[in-house]
Amino acid sequence: MVTIRVPATSANFGPGFDSLGCALDMYATLSFTECEEGLTITGCLAHHRNKENLTVVSYQKTMEVLGLPMPGLILHIDSDIPISRGLGSSAAMIAAGVLAADAHHGSTLSNSELLAICTQIEGHPDNVAPALFGGLIASMMDENKPYMISYALHPDIHFCVLIPDFKLSTHKARAALPKTISFSDAVYNLSRTAVLCKALELNDTQLIRIAMHDKLHQPYRGKMIHEYDQLREMCMEAGCVAFFISGAGPSCMCIIENEHFMEIMNEKLSTLNHRWTMRSLHVDREGAQILGIGE
Repeated sequence: MVTIRVPATSANFGPGFDSLGCALDMYATLSFTECEEGLTITGCLAHHRNKENLTVVSYQKTMEVLGLPMPGLILHIDSDIPISRGLGSSAAMIAAGVLAADAHHGSTLSNSELLAICTQIEGHPDNVAPALFGGLIASMMDENKPYMISYALHPDIHFCVLIPDFKLSTHKARAALPKTISFSDAVYNLSRTAVLCKALELNDTQLIRIAMHDKLHQPYRGKMIHEYDQLREMCMEAGCVAFFISGAGPSCMCIIENEHFMEIMNEKLSTLNHRWTMRSLHVDREGAQILGIGE
């Protein structure tokens, strides 16, 4: 049996659309046992207990890369990462499946090979890279090959995620984006992304606040999130350093320094129509971990 723990992730980080993602200390833990035949999945909804499960797909893809036949599999999922909320639940399942198959068969794949398999399944590396390796990661594609680099976030960087009681599919969120953007909007985001990465290393709150602004996806996706404008105004009034959509939404993320932020927000959230759950989070700096390998 192999047990894997994978962190949640927040991609499209501020202005870093499809390029920046950060691992967070919210986890999915999955246990894999190979057997002669069959597939048994527990710990998830019934409609995910089949061979289309992303974890199973990822396991099988890795076995193909290793040149080995797909075995029977007993899989148990224990995940604290909410589904379809913009917190990388799919990336966590993919990373777990790839890492588990590799671990079951000698851990022979390099980090770049692991990332390449995950990216092929996910479609882009901005979520799977931090899920695999932790921290804040900038990633890109060149000739269908993913590349990444890590940034050392300041240890005092502290997040609060607000998770609503409704979902937003990534497909619908991407469909809401325009087909083209203006040159000035592209420059707006490029300049802020470059500044943001260093500002997060230094914990320069003034620069973080300015550099977190975005013109590529949040103005469009915010319209799809119930009570988005009200929530953003509440968070800014409560003293957050920066407010941004996590992934494709609908969860929203705050960078905070005010120790009373969550206390203040708890009162404000009760006035909204939807139920928003708050959770204090820090950066996960380790990424996906093999917790155990045994019989």
